[in-house]
Amino acid sequence: MSVELKMLVWSIVLGLLHVLVAATFSTMQRGLAWHAGNRENPQPLVGVAARTDRASRNFLETFVFFAAAVLSVVLAQRGNAMSALGAQIYFWARLAYLPIYAIGIPYVRTLVWAASLAGVVMVLAAVC
Repeated sequence: MSVELKMLVWSIVLGLLHVLVAATFSTMQRGLAWHAGNRENPQPLVGVAARTDRASRNFLETFVFFAAAVLSVVLAQRGNAMSALGAQIYFWARLAYLPIYAIGIPYVRTLVWAASLAGVVMVLAAVC
């Protein structure tokens, strides 16, 4: 299996972790009864619950582009050292993003996000 596909698989696992962490903090704040119910009239999330929710949404926004880039590289059989490195940069940046955002570290969060996008661009560049 190529490095790009391995990073895609691990990114799927990471995406599930993002959702699980966000749901856990949201449940801790809103309560199990609200989450088990119809989820009407939600209380706004604050603090770490809000930050992990935003981090999870942000992951989902970038993941689709990463997955499409990796699948394009694999299907076109255009993988190379740059696409492998880009896939690894994406994964490790997204892994770092969750705790950095949850803790609330400004600027570093933005740099990590930019690194993850650079990784996607590196993967995509191998197709072009």
